[in-house]
Amino acid sequence: MALIEVKNLCKSFGSLKVWENVNLKVEEGERIAIIGASGCGKSVFLRSLELLEHPDSGQIFIDGEEITAKGADVNKIRLKMGMVYQKFYLFSHMDVMDNLCLAPVKLLGMPRKEAEEHAMEWLAKVGLTSKAHAWPERLSGGQQQRIAICRSLMMKPKVLLFDEPTSALDPTMVGEVLAMIRMLAKNDMTMLIVTHEMNFARDVADRVLFFAEGGIYEEGSPEEIFDNPKGEKTAAFIRKLKYFSYEIKQRDFDLLEMQGQIHSFTEKYGINAKLAYRLELSSEELIYEMIAGCYKKSSKDVNIALEISYSEADSSVMFSLTSGGTQFNPFDSSRTAQNSDDAPHLGVQLLKKTAKEEIKYDFSNGINKIEILL
Repeated sequence: MALIEVKNLCKSFGSLKVWENVNLKVEEGERIAIIGASGCGKSVFLRSLELLEHPDSGQIFIDGEEITAKGADVNKIRLKMGMVYQKFYLFSHMDVMDNLCLAPVKLLGMPRKEAEEHAMEWLAKVGLTSKAHAWPERLSGGQQQRIAICRSLMMKPKVLLFDEPTSALDPTMVGEVLAMIRMLAKNDMTMLIVTHEMNFARDVADRVLFFAEGGIYEEGSPEEIFDNPKGEKTAAFIRKLKYFSYEIKQRDFDLLEMQGQIHSFTEKYGINAKLAYRLELSSEELIYEMIAGCYKKSSKDVNIALEISYSEADSSVMFSLTSGGTQFNPFDSSRTAQNSDDAPHLGVQLLKKTAKEEIKYDFSNGINKIEILL
């Protein structure tokens, strides 16, 4: 019997459909990472497992008990799960020991002395015994999150739910929280982890769920999801971990602003100077060529979008440009062959030399689309 089973779960907010007909089984001891773009319903799904968000329809079973059933003892079933949030939510008027002991004493009927002994065991495991009587405000963000995880563990849950547990932390503190989760993984704690830490998801998870509009778009092992994704949206998300976009709505656009933003993006993510220069120059040349090729000279309004995505995994760069207007492919060799005076612009030449794969061009629904892997 699965520890968690979800059947045909649906959730909407008004006319906004978050996901529909989501099905999932989680076995005891399994570690599942949940990834996806912001707003795709990852956190809503996690909260729905505890009925902190109420699904519109479907069923949720926790250790064989249906928490969504009419008349279900929701609070009792919730005790089988521990939730760790982005924020720590420690009680500021209580010291660490009181924060840890409150729930097991009040909800489980655990004697205070036993609760304190249990608390000290967990504090020892995470290296925080010296903070047993510290006030939350005296702790770093990483320490507070470790205490928050210990507080969940004090209830002896069968599964832990993590909702982006490192997103509120300074980068210097992320490692200590991830190390604690790795420790729990080694001890076969069942966990569902919504995370944006891709390397962590790869290392810890048995299975990865990629959420997109509508629910679970693709699932598989870390190797399948990160190295060989089958779905187009999954591949795009993995590739576009670092993302830059710039929209051009007028022929007379601010070129210097765009170049400055591209420069800042490449500098921030350590893209080598030669490639960064080619991106800036190619963007300028190609955009002006698309304006000339897709739009009439009398047209002041244009619709062009530049996207640059950088993958830290293999240092590849995806250059993408879309444009409305008439069909026009600046990389069409037959165009220049027919007219020797129509030589390819510098941006076209640079991108052809830099491209790792064949340049992709498509025209559909009135939109020109160019994709180049650099």
